[in-house]
Amino acid sequence: MIRPHRVLIVGAGPCGLMTACELRRRGIAADVIDAATEPQRGSRAILLWPPSLRLYRDLGILPEAERRGVAIRTLAYYLGPGRTLRVPLTPAMAPLVLPQQDTDELLGAELRRLGGSVEWGLTLTSLDTSSRDEVQVELRRADGTIEHRRADWMIGADGFRSATREQLGVEFAGAALPITYLLAEGRIEGDYDREALQYCLGRAGGLVIAPLPGGKVRISAPLPEGGKITEDTAQRMLDERAPGLRMVELTLNTTFTSHERIAARMRVGRCFLVGDAAHTHSVVGGQGLNLGFGDARNLAWKLSGVLDGRLDPKVLDSYDVERRAAAEQVVRTTGRMARQGVLGPFASWMRNTLLAAAHRSGALAQRLPPVLAGWSIRYPQTLIGPGPNRPARFLPPAGAHSPDWTIERDPGGRDCLELVTVGPDNTPQRAQAAALARQHDALVSHRHVAAKREGFLLLRPDGFVAASGRRGDLRWLGDALATLAVGSNKETHK
Repeated sequence: MIRPHRVLIVGAGPCGLMTACELRRRGIAADVIDAATEPQRGSRAILLWPPSLRLYRDLGILPEAERRGVAIRTLAYYLGPGRTLRVPLTPAMAPLVLPQQDTDELLGAELRRLGGSVEWGLTLTSLDTSSRDEVQVELRRADGTIEHRRADWMIGADGFRSATREQLGVEFAGAALPITYLLAEGRIEGDYDREALQYCLGRAGGLVIAPLPGGKVRISAPLPEGGKITEDTAQRMLDERAPGLRMVELTLNTTFTSHERIAARMRVGRCFLVGDAAHTHSVVGGQGLNLGFGDARNLAWKLSGVLDGRLDPKVLDSYDVERRAAAEQVVRTTGRMARQGVLGPFASWMRNTLLAAAHRSGALAQRLPPVLAGWSIRYPQTLIGPGPNRPARFLPPAGAHSPDWTIERDPGGRDCLELVTVGPDNTPQRAQAAALARQHDALVSHRHVAAKREGFLLLRPDGFVAASGRRGDLRWLGDALATLAVGSNKETHK
């Protein structure tokens, strides 16, 4: 059932559509507007890492996405003739290549199935947040007609040049990366693994080759300073950095640049920023959709919990803190990766020597995939305090992603916290946790996992750990849960 809470989302790109779907499937009346008169076309953002694929699974669109996309099984690092380091990817680490226009189509269709819609040709021209109870907006249609609307909540998902962010007066701190990239798409011939992301890291410079559906590939590479592209640029880059491959068809040939910026505030009263409106970074590693979709999931379960009366409104303050932490981590990681592709000859040799050593020791396969997949992102403890219990070494700490074995979709569809006790079946901890779940049944459920060692995890609906500890008294956790319940804080939504 759709509840009568009006959420207006500005921007019908993937992050706006995902946010709308996440809210709609929780029964929140979220609709989308966009200044464009029709959906954009083209491949654009193509990499969906496993945390994003979980969202596709939860929406029921993953099978169609997999049918349309290209599954990646390997990371391949070409260091020179006869020197390729291969890192096989487990399903938990493997991305899917899916052109953005397909993502838009799948999410748009799901939004319509959920009863939502996109209104095209509506530009946000002014925004009034002075009311404690609503947001007032002025919109201009493509024909110049002006109209005014009210919403209970507003979400800006309108990209790098966000009108929402500008209307809120939020600074977009940061700078442009001083690197211009070639972006080419088409068909190539030669010895190339169609299930691999190939990173060419020779002394001539970096180059990335990613497979696309339909037998095409995408090539991206940093251009020399002042370099301009011609129809021969892509082939020249291949000859220099990935010899043996020949471009036989060129369907896209352009350049792009990146910025490293994070909005000074991701929440202003009843308004939130998600996706590129909130943060932008180097495209190396394909983290853009992962980060933006993480915004959508983080915000959706919290806003839904507030609107259906289960969570105190102060929970929404954690959105800015947590997603800022995620954005800062991604900006640092992708920035380092981007700069690794433009090193001089000696620094390139040192980089490749260290990569080869890490590959031989197994460290490369152990450490790199979780970073690229997004599993290494950590949140500060903003929902539940650390408490008296020290983390159990065999369990992830608070702020980390939940381990795979703890993930179980609630058959009742409840969007709540889950207290997972680990240990022998007949322990005081298990009984205490079950009693705690009954006491806070609107907020938390309980599940027990049999094991020799004892501990507990409090899991969030978005797949992060809210609290973690050894066996012991859980009364402190009950007190912490009470602070999340409605009525624990009498402050306004502001």
